[in-house]
Amino acid sequence: MTAVALLFLLPAIAADRCLPDGAGFLTMRLRGSIETEIRWQEPALECTGMPRPDGRGLRLRFAGKREDGGELAIVFAAPELGMGVSAKGVPVNVTLLDGAGARSYGTQGDSRCVLDEVTQHPIEGGDASGRRFRVDAKGFCTAPARAGGGARAGAGSTRNIRGHRSGGAEGGG
Repeated sequence: MTAVALLFLLPAIAADRCLPDGAGFLTMRLRGSIETEIRWQEPALECTGMPRPDGRGLRLRFAGKREDGGELAIVFAAPELGMGVSAKGVPVNVTLLDGAGARSYGTQGDSRCVLDEVTQHPIEGGDASGRRFRVDAKGFCTAPARAGGGARAGAGSTRNIRGHRSGGAEGGG
């Protein structure tokens, strides 16, 4: 959990933008300990994208303000999704970090959420490795994200995301 909490502190790769055209967004509904409708769009949205720590798959992090003004970050980790690869039915782990990481909720594996469809398109100008992609995805969870004490946040919510991923060598997916 510590490694995931550190993601909340990472700055966005592009100083003010998730995507060069300013079209980054995240929409989703959370029910449970966190009750909110998320409709984040640039410029009020922060996002980063990178390979997972083991070099396989992708990790997308979105952060913004909740309706009540609190901070929230949402991390999507898809261990089997390769760099620049578009796919359907992609298993994904979802982690919610509420209040600058004060509370965290996770789906505890990638068997409870799926990205129905993911497309990745190269972004002109890329990062230092020349590998930067626009990621569009839509998905849902069949079980809520849970905290250590049994609290739940988000169940069966549809997620629509658009952000970017950057990175070097891809080890799998």
